[in-house]
Amino acid sequence: MSERLGLTPSQTVGPYLAIGLDWGGAGQLAVPEGTPGAFWIRGHVLDGRGEPIRDAMVEIWQADPDGRFDHPADPRGAGPSRIPGFTGFARSATWKDDLRWQVYTVRPGPLPAGDVDDPDGPLEAPHIDVSVFARGMLDRVVTRIYFPDEPLNETDPVLSEVPAERRETLIARPGENGYTFDIRVQGPGETVFFEV
Repeated sequence: MSERLGLTPSQTVGPYLAIGLDWGGAGQLAVPEGTPGAFWIRGHVLDGRGEPIRDAMVEIWQADPDGRFDHPADPRGAGPSRIPGFTGFARSATWKDDLRWQVYTVRPGPLPAGDVDDPDGPLEAPHIDVSVFARGMLDRVVTRIYFPDEPLNETDPVLSEVPAERRETLIARPGENGYTFDIRVQGPGETVFFEV
C-alpha cells in the first residue's frame, strides 16, 4: 500500500476506565485494613462548574512513613517498608453512587529534596503524588496532596514555588476518618497541577 494515511485524532483517557482499571475495594488500599495509624482520604473530582465528574480515576503513589519507596528508582535503594503490606499505591474510581474517590493509606514521611547522601540536607514535606484520569482529558493530570499543620510545608521546595493564594488547593482538610481532598480540574479554585 503506497497511499499515505493522515493522522487519526487523539483519544481521551476515558470513558472506558472501568474496563481493567477499577480494582474495586482492594485497589483502594495502599495498606491493609486495620493498619495502625491508617486513614481514609476521600474527595470528588470536580469539573469547571463544581459538579462531580462521574467517570474519573484517581491514583496515588507515596513513600512510607520513613520516607522510602520499595522501588528501584529510590536513590537510597529499594527496601521493604516496616509496615506489612504497604504498597504505596492505590486507585479509586468515581463512578460509584456518591461519585467520590477514596484511598486508605498512612501518612508518608519526608523525602530528601537534594543530595540523598546528605543527612542534613533539605527535605520535601510529607506528600502524596496523585494522577487523575477522566473523559475529555487527552492526558492525565498530576498533583500532590500535602497535610495541614505540617511544619515542612513552609520550606517544601515544590510547594514554595506555588503562588501563596493557590497553595490551599494542595492541602488536604480534616475529614471523616482521615482527610478530604477535592480535585477541581478547571475553573475557579482549580487544583494546581504539575508538569511531569
